[in-house]
Amino acid sequence: MERIKQALEKARQERQTLAVNEDGSMSRRSEPAGLEQGQPCTATVSLDEAKLRKNRIIATMPPGPFTESFNLLRTRVLQAFGEQHWNTLGITSPGGSAGTTLTAINLAISITREINYHVLLVDANLQQPWMLDHFGLPHRKGLSDYLLDDVPLSELLIRPGLVDRLEVLPGGKPVGNSSEMLSSPRMARLVEEMKSRYSDRIIIFDLPALMTSSDALAFAPRVDAVLLVVEEGVTQQEELRQVVDLLGSTHIIGTVLNKADRDSGSR
Repeated sequence: MERIKQALEKARQERQTLAVNEDGSMSRRSEPAGLEQGQPCTATVSLDEAKLRKNRIIATMPPGPFTESFNLLRTRVLQAFGEQHWNTLGITSPGGSAGTTLTAINLAISITREINYHVLLVDANLQQPWMLDHFGLPHRKGLSDYLLDDVPLSELLIRPGLVDRLEVLPGGKPVGNSSEMLSSPRMARLVEEMKSRYSDRIIIFDLPALMTSSDALAFAPRVDAVLLVVEEGVTQQEELRQVVDLLGSTHIIGTVLNKADRDSGSR
């Protein structure tokens, strides 16, 4: 009987996962029901609603033109993915500061609001891994630590507390040889593992700009399709033609015109 009690207690402890608070401190919480057997235990992080609104994250925004624009984008992406049986999307832009990270985050959140969809959001901008800044969270280990130091995914994935059915893989520490890392065999194996392990969800990779480094171009063949974010008044038609040529046979699912309204556009 004592051995049975010990086994039950051990099982209970193994069903616990770490919750990471906004200030980076750790606390224990029970693992959410329904976590699939064999998947890594994902740390749940607390988010500040005021910071989300300030950073234009739609997680707690009421319905309106801004949230509806991402719902429309979601519908078009899911239609194309359903027709082609795709599940991996890269989001990039011709030049920097076009708003790719905000687009990736809000598209991911919008997709999770469709009851049948889960999303894994990956910060693949390894030179400037700032996705967690948009969530108002401190930097932590992520993709670069997996690629460089063999840190297991179970220690890297996080679940934003205010968003159901969303998991995030942060970028981790900035690295200089990001192009080589994104095109490495280890990264290729990781993408294939994600596709198979998370076959029930959409995987979105936030990528750096195409014209500022070779990172996105090196990684593009790994994904099913690419979404281009262009900045009104900044991105030139010639730049678009150049990036389309650079992407070659990569499927371009569409473009997003960002910052169309300077007073309320995304940053």
